[in-house]
Amino acid sequence: MKPMLPSLTFDVPVRPDRLYEVKYDGFRAILTWNSKGIELTSRNGKELFPQFPELKEFLSKHEKHIKPFWPLQLDGELVSLENTYKANFSAIQVRGRLKSAKKIIEQATHSPCRLMVFDLLLLKGKPLHSLAFHKRKAELSKFFKSIGFKLDPDPYSDQLLQLVSASEDFNKLWEKVVLYDGEGIIAKSKNSLWEEGNRSLNWLKYKNWKYVSCFITSFEKTNGYFYLGVYKEKEIFPIGQVLFGFKPEEKDALKQTIKQNQIGEDAQFIYVNPGICLEVKYLELYDNQLREPHFDRFRFELEPAECTYDHFVFAQKNLPKDLDITHPDKPLWEKLAIQKADYILYLREISPYMLPFLTNRLLTVIRYPHGMFGEAFYQKNCPDYAPEFIQTYLADGIDFILCNNLKTLVWLGNQLAIEFHVPFQTINSKGPSEIVFDLDPPSKEAFKLAIKAALLIKEVLDQLNLIGFIKTSGNKGLQIYLPLPENVYSYEDTRLFTSFVAEYLISKDPDSFTIERMKKNRGNRLYVDYVQHSEGKTIVAPYSLRGNEHAGVATPLYWDEVDEKLELVSFNMKNALKRIHDQGDPFRNYFQTKQIQPFAPVLEILKKG
Repeated sequence: MKPMLPSLTFDVPVRPDRLYEVKYDGFRAILTWNSKGIELTSRNGKELFPQFPELKEFLSKHEKHIKPFWPLQLDGELVSLENTYKANFSAIQVRGRLKSAKKIIEQATHSPCRLMVFDLLLLKGKPLHSLAFHKRKAELSKFFKSIGFKLDPDPYSDQLLQLVSASEDFNKLWEKVVLYDGEGIIAKSKNSLWEEGNRSLNWLKYKNWKYVSCFITSFEKTNGYFYLGVYKEKEIFPIGQVLFGFKPEEKDALKQTIKQNQIGEDAQFIYVNPGICLEVKYLELYDNQLREPHFDRFRFELEPAECTYDHFVFAQKNLPKDLDITHPDKPLWEKLAIQKADYILYLREISPYMLPFLTNRLLTVIRYPHGMFGEAFYQKNCPDYAPEFIQTYLADGIDFILCNNLKTLVWLGNQLAIEFHVPFQTINSKGPSEIVFDLDPPSKEAFKLAIKAALLIKEVLDQLNLIGFIKTSGNKGLQIYLPLPENVYSYEDTRLFTSFVAEYLISKDPDSFTIERMKKNRGNRLYVDYVQHSEGKTIVAPYSLRGNEHAGVATPLYWDEVDEKLELVSFNMKNALKRIHDQGDPFRNYFQTKQIQPFAPVLEILKKG
């Protein structure tokens, strides 16, 4: 069966009669399952299970639940899911080319791929092609619920059959796709039928393009491609070629200009010196080539020297287009090769994981205008020169910045705001949104005290069935979070719990822990500051950098990492992103936990006591 295909559009596809889905980048696949067996075929009719055995194994395990819906046919995209809104095109290409059975099994075990299902074609033997799309979608959701599968994409779930849900709000979905660097969106007419083998205008794909300013280096006579480059340290760095997007008259004029200014020619190419600058949109860099490049416009105002590799790197990360990054090559750390550009790109990459903890919180930043080479200062008030898009909130006479989106985060990064500190509640909360224990030992050398305290607190949490998350402070300590439902508890309530835990630690090991507020009386003990958890106080946000010599990051941890071997210096800007890519985000279920945190019965006991 040939699948229905979407048509490419460059216009924002917003219309009231459309639904919107995330477009995942992988192999189009149709799953067919009936009494004769199960098969997964590509759009060209190739059987995919031999290359992706993990899918067949997963489905076979769930045959009992799915069998009542046979004969069944699902339409979807086979992907290597990187995050909720993005599939890793490079990874699925590598998987698709593997020949060794041993390598295939290894990859299937360690990096399983998923089938992202967006359409239902056959259910209990009944064809659904003639049903309107929104009705097929409703049946698909009902099917997932019936077999007990989750309804939200999750790259860390062992559920390898996942649902692609439809949204009626294009802008909200697009914001997420851009934030998570996804491929784009498919806009589908609500009443469209499934058209086998057709590239239909009822389905439109709208892509999340990156833009690069570059120059032409040559023209390939045999196929009409224009070859592109940028300058990297005064040398020409090739970035691929472009064919599509030109109007016929633009292409003809460009060919003529190249011929008139050629510096050489052979049987295949006409060569020119850098001089013709243009802007090209593309999806990503793959095998050192632009994927799906399209000409966007000529850049007559640019000199070729302005088309640089550094700007190209920024383009790949899809930074907000109308935000200028000043002095990108500015060094920020004395002993570490971190420039301002590296820091901005870190914020861009970490933003999906960091922004949820900044959203609607009164922000205090510590700015380092000269990097670690000069003085730092705290900033709470939004400066007068802040652009219009910066949201603020007035509290206690201070016009606080709300860092609710990528653009604000990158702007703050450009201001060299290195540390991001937030209160324990949002602007919409009447009480604490979480409980946080800040385990700050007296020195770096005493870090094992923080580990000891964390493990003792974990014992308490486990005994009380409470759910805690842990992160490094980025400096010399650890911090434990207990998410709470919004507007349910007061700081007086949470103080009962924090003081109880503090007293418990001291009772277990009075030589290691203290609640003594006078530093001179603490000795070498860890101060358990349960008073710190109160209205108006702040804590460093997850994934924020710290202004210390090793560029420490307040890094979320898995509890099984918290032991005597834990070393804080290894949690820095260099490896924070690598950890997420390799191990996932330990705080990924943080906000879902708020609704199921069983804090009420614990508080009831403490109030009685």
